[in-house]
Order: sequence, then structure tokens, then C-alpha cells
Amino acid sequence: MSDRSLVSSILLDRESLPDREPLPRYVAPLPAWLENAGLRLVVPIVVINLLGTAFGFWYYGFHPLPLSDPLIVWQFAGTPPAMWAFVPDSPVATGFVAVALGLWWLGRPSDYWTALAFFGCWKLGLWTPFVLLAFADGFLATTPLPMYLFLLVSHLGMAAEAFLLYRITEFPRRAIAVALGWYAFNDLVDYFFPVVGTPHHTLIPGQARLADTVGFTHPSPAHEIAAAGAVALTLTATLLVVATRRAKRTAESSTLAQ
Repeated sequence: MSDRSLVSSILLDRESLPDREPLPRYVAPLPAWLENAGLRLVVPIVVINLLGTAFGFWYYGFHPLPLSDPLIVWQFAGTPPAMWAFVPDSPVATGFVAVALGLWWLGRPSDYWTALAFFGCWKLGLWTPFVLLAFADGFLATTPLPMYLFLLVSHLGMAAEAFLLYRITEFPRRAIAVALGWYAFNDLVDYFFPVVGTPHHTLIPGQARLADTVGFTHPSPAHEIAAAGAVALTLTATLLVVATRRAKRTAESSTLAQ
């Protein structure tokens, strides 16, 4: 395959892009050129998200590398294996968006994966910067400044990614219900009713491993602040996706009426 053919197979041309509907700015805040660039660069964006997922699992304690480390360390090591799926929230969210965009690029779009991706990118893309800023002194005491800034900027990028997704789905009610169910259940086990052990949300400064049992301490008010941010973002994700669905239906009706 020639270099030109390889590039053309990776970058979508303008004719391949889904139409940009005239939606209100509050559900489609990105400029048209940025939306189009994001969709044309879908393959690199999928790869970046998959790398982010791999890094995220490493960050939470899955350590195939370095070989000198145990395979399971850090927060994974302090969480019962039955609840590991609820620990790496941001890596799961980047995995959702990689799958959603990848399936669309392959011509097999999935409303369910796309709804999960929207909720995940919006929620974790903003929750992480929220706690990084709310507990900046604690994070900066234990996290090198370059890593702190990387986490802040990369998660804000996740939130921006969410607003590409309306172009590839209609957000049907069942897909919204599945995504809301997953993230509402996450909030319950992360902050309110842990099924096994202690709450499972990403650790923030002041939370420490219990010495004699599996789990972590969750002191007030840090726990409540983190919980308030997570619940608020789950609710706003729901409002945004419902508003997007309605706006798309309104735009479609207006087009048909012309």
C-alpha cells in the first residue's frame, strides 16, 4: 500500500463525515472545524484513547511493567478483585470512547457504546480536574507537577471528546438508560453502598490503605466533596444527553418540514 493510500484509509474525507446538525450551542459547543477534525482523525484518536486506557490501568496498579513490581499494586491491591471493574473509572471511559468511535469507523456504530462513551467522557473528564483542583495541595505533595498537569489537561480533553459523539448517534432512550444505569451504579458503590470492602472511587489525598484489612479510609469532608462532584456530573450528563436527543429530533423535524 502506498503512503498516500495508507493516509487516505486512516483519515476520513469530508464526504465520509456525518452531517453537522444545527443544534444549540449548549449541546454542541465545539466549533465545526474541530468536530470535523476530530472525526477525520478518528483512527489516531482511537489509538490515543486505547493508550490512555492502558496507562490508566497501570496508574491504578496493574503492573506488567516494570518487571520488578508485583503484577497488582496500589489501589488494585487494596480493592477486592470482585470490585476491580469499578476502580479504574477514567481508563474505562477512554475505553468506551475508543470502542464507540472504532465501531463507527468500521461502519458498525453502536448507540449503547456511544452513550456509555458520552457519560464517561463528560463525567470523568470533569470529575478528575475537579478533585485535582479541590485537593491541589495534597495532590502536588505526592504527584510530580508534570504528571499533575498531564492528568488535568488529558481529562479536560476527554470532556471535549464527548461533544463529537452526537454526530454518530441519535441517543435512543434504551442506550441512555444503559449508560445512566452503569454510572449511577458506579456512584452507589463508589461512595454510598460498597458491595465488598470500602468505597471504590479513585483515591484522593488523605485517603490511605487500611493496615489489617483490604480497603481504604475515606475521611470527611474529602469523601463527601468527591461524591458531590460525581453525582452532579452523572446528573448533568443525563440532562445533556436527553437535551441532545431532543435537539436532534427538533432539527430533523425542521428539515423535513422545509
